[in-house]
Amino acid sequence: MLLFQRISVTMLLVATLIGCASLPEEIEHTIEPISIHSTSTLSELTNTYRLSQVTPKTSAVLLQDTGWDALAQRLALIETAENSIDIQYYIWNSDTSGHYLANRLIAAADRGVKVRVMLDDINLNERENLLTTIDSHPQIEIRIFNPIPSRSGAAKWLNVLGDFSRLNRRMHNKSFTVDGALSIVGGRNIGNEYFDLSDEINFRDRDALVMGSVVTDIQISFAEYWNSRWSYPVNLLGGKASSETPVLDEVTTPSYKNYPALPEGKKVAQRFIEEVLNEMSWVQARFISDRPVPIDEDNTTTPKTTAKFLSELARQSNQEIVLESAYLIFDDRQLDELQILTSNGIQLKALTNSMASNDLITNHSGYAGRRKDMLKQGIQLFELKPDTRLCKESTRDLSKCAPTTAYGLHAKSIVFDKKIAVVGSFNFNLRSTYLNTESLLVIESHSIAESLADDMELAMSEENSWRLNLREGKIRWHSGKDEWDKEPETELSQRVKSNFLQLLPIEKYL
Repeated sequence: MLLFQRISVTMLLVATLIGCASLPEEIEHTIEPISIHSTSTLSELTNTYRLSQVTPKTSAVLLQDTGWDALAQRLALIETAENSIDIQYYIWNSDTSGHYLANRLIAAADRGVKVRVMLDDINLNERENLLTTIDSHPQIEIRIFNPIPSRSGAAKWLNVLGDFSRLNRRMHNKSFTVDGALSIVGGRNIGNEYFDLSDEINFRDRDALVMGSVVTDIQISFAEYWNSRWSYPVNLLGGKASSETPVLDEVTTPSYKNYPALPEGKKVAQRFIEEVLNEMSWVQARFISDRPVPIDEDNTTTPKTTAKFLSELARQSNQEIVLESAYLIFDDRQLDELQILTSNGIQLKALTNSMASNDLITNHSGYAGRRKDMLKQGIQLFELKPDTRLCKESTRDLSKCAPTTAYGLHAKSIVFDKKIAVVGSFNFNLRSTYLNTESLLVIESHSIAESLADDMELAMSEENSWRLNLREGKIRWHSGKDEWDKEPETELSQRVKSNFLQLLPIEKYL
């Protein structure tokens, strides 16, 4: 009886909080068409390079494998922008890189560039006042995807429980488009750990700089999210704008020990971009994204567009699939499909985080609970070592690597038959498959696909990862001649927590 009373009180509280929520259930926008800009410095540069290429390929791609490349290219685009900057992210941290990028966006807006920023609500972390103040700039507009009506504390999370089917759906997409000429898409969020700058944890990550026809696809996707009924102007979330727009002049410019200075000023940025454009490869490319609002928001059992697209590419494969993903969880249906592939002789290699390199034990528990099944289905599994050599190669700074600073995997990439490479926001887990919105850059290029597969296989080598197999029905971890019968370099308390979490019905939400 007492338990029933507690449940009743909890449900009453949830109902009260929902009833007091002031946000409308959805927003009607005046639909903004895709901007057709007049000539800009960036459009002239990209047109010059387009005319100089001798193949009929319509898009150009350059993968960003280091944090410095990723941050430098974003900054150079902002410094060169003349018309518009459209940005869409799941996470934008309030740290050195996050503040500095915001500083440069405000400077771009000050010179007349139209800046539109779309962020997911789940990681807003009560920054409504700051964002509302920035949004008050006449050239800046900020919208928040699928916001939770209660804005802070326990009420916020009780609100999620009260409308779980909707509020559990998050916008995980990432895109960064400038003057309709160049875009950056892939797996990185905005924050020190994604740019090799953190003193707490850094990530092996990947995204891509693109130009050409695929940029239009990215713009169309951004417009669908920007104009969607789950896209809320930030000033509806209760924040109060300061009388002065934050200039963030005191923000420290990010610096790297063994990399050049980041590009600052239009002239330096333009020269930087010209050099980068010379490195881009002309390819056939497509941009695939999920609907911002599902047709049936209560349906969490049907794979979304991006998941279906990846499944079709897998079914069309003949020889090999190589992938890496920060989080790796397949359900029974997916495992059955993968077993068909491996039974037909297709080699399937997957790299993910070890418990020692994973920043979230909760997410690792979902993978650990399915790990034996994956091995039984013929999937070759590799788990990243926290002291991998890949960190030093990316950061060029041992102080940013283990054991001083944690290091883990955040990249989400897959290569099919060394012909098609896919880089995007899609983790190979159930949340990406059924719940979150995701986006994919699909690159049809033997050279890029082969290079990316080689890069992932290097990460799978014994100096960088543990190789798993089954012996007498039990999982073993291997590196050279060494073997472990439990998660290497972990504490008992971590393993106990992971085992306990595997008992809970949370697999789809990790």
